Order: sequence, then C-alpha cells, then structure tokens
Amino acid sequence: MTSERDIAEIPDAFRRALERTPARLMVGRAGPAYLTRDWLKLRADHAVARDAVMEELDFARDLGALAATLGLYEVATEARDRVRYIARPGEGRRLSATARGVVMERTRAGADLLVAVGDGLSSRAVATQVPRLLPELAASASADGWSWATPMFIRQCRVGVMNELGEILGPRVLILLIGERPGLATAESLSAYMAFRPKTGQTDADRNLISNIHARGIPIAEAANRIMNLAKRMAALGQSGVAVKETVPGRLAHVESRQR
Repeated sequence: MTSERDIAEIPDAFRRALERTPARLMVGRAGPAYLTRDWLKLRADHAVARDAVMEELDFARDLGALAATLGLYEVATEARDRVRYIARPGEGRRLSATARGVVMERTRAGADLLVAVGDGLSSRAVATQVPRLLPELAASASADGWSWATPMFIRQCRVGVMNELGEILGPRVLILLIGERPGLATAESLSAYMAFRPKTGQTDADRNLISNIHARGIPIAEAANRIMNLAKRMAALGQSGVAVKETVPGRLAHVESRQR
C-alpha cells in the first residue's frame, strides 16, 4: 500500500481521499506490475478473505449470549458442510428436514417480525455485528408494539431460505441478517435482507437490502434504525422489493438488490 512517505509527497486532496478509504489508490508500480510491497499486501488480504469464507461460526462462543437473552437457537440447511455449501448453492436455500421441524416447534407463526441470522459467506461478520444488532432490533420492535418471533441462527445459509421461512412461519416482515462476501478491505460486513410476507417463488426483486453494516460502514445504531424504518414502510405499503424505496432524511438513500 502507499507508504507514509508517499502520502506526504502527494497533494492534500489525494491525501484526504487515502485517509478515508481502504481502497487501493495510488499504489505505485514497477513497469506494468505492482511494487513488491503492494503485491504482498494484496496476496495477504486475499488470503484473509478466502479464510473468512471457509471459517465456521462457533454458536456457543459467538452467539451464546443471544441464546440466553433472546432465545436464539441453531438449525441448518441441506448443505451438510462448508465445502458442499460453496459447491451447491441451492442446498443453502433450503432448510434440512430436521430444521423445518425445529423451526415450527420453537418459533411462533404469524408474528409481525421475524429476524433470522445466517452465516452466509462470512461467519466473522455475524460474530462481530449480530450480538449488538439483534438486541437493538428486538428492543425497537417491542417499543413499536410489533410482535416478535423467536429468532434462529441458520448454518450454511443463503438468502433464498427466506422464502421457505415465510411459507413455514408466515411473518409479516422477515429480516435475514447474513454475512456478506468478504472483500479485500474487510470480512466483517453484514447485510440485512428484508421481505414482506415472503413465499415460494420470490426473487431478489421482491426483497430489499441494507448492506455494509460494519465499523467502517453503517454503524449498528444507524443500521437498526434504518432496518426498522424500512420494515414499517413495507408493512404500510403491503409489499417489498423494487417498488419500495428506502427514505433516509438528509442523504440520498437507496436499497440494493443483489444476486446470491
């Protein structure tokens, strides 16, 4: 990456940009190639990202406190391990037969709000952000008079599992907190996918997304506020997806849809 000496020698505008982003700007070159130091840093960051994708979450260690306070429990999809999860995405969109029975037994159907947690492509993001974000969502739902369904953690989870949860439990609004694909700057970024009355056949066009929830992105308190405001908007409009736009005072806001 650009050294302190390099930064001191560049104009103020570029220096301010470098201080505000982890992006690889002005890294220098040797002919058509990276400088050795930049190439080694790139390789190291890439290795961290690859490790984060394969890392498994330790439920007791990482989310055990939420089991005690909010009743969070663990289930799994049909993907039996991490290798299978990566190789066969469809299996990560379906709960296992055992999981379906557990979900129907432990989480009430027909609640106003159901928040599920999925490891996704970064369990590190879940372990870092969810212990603070989930209690804020629960408190906000209670303050607004929304009925709250017992949340679950879904291992080897992909976004499409929302459709099956919607069919089984019929929540008015379903939120899936899931680890984002790690980049070369962070492996701790969490996404909140949201849908109004999800059901079989829905696609990303029927969902909304608030992404980049992490220390250098959207802070936890802001994320919780935006998620609940968008949930209320979905409930008021009776729909979700491309027809529903997030409105955030004081900024140009926009809700993405992303294929997974």
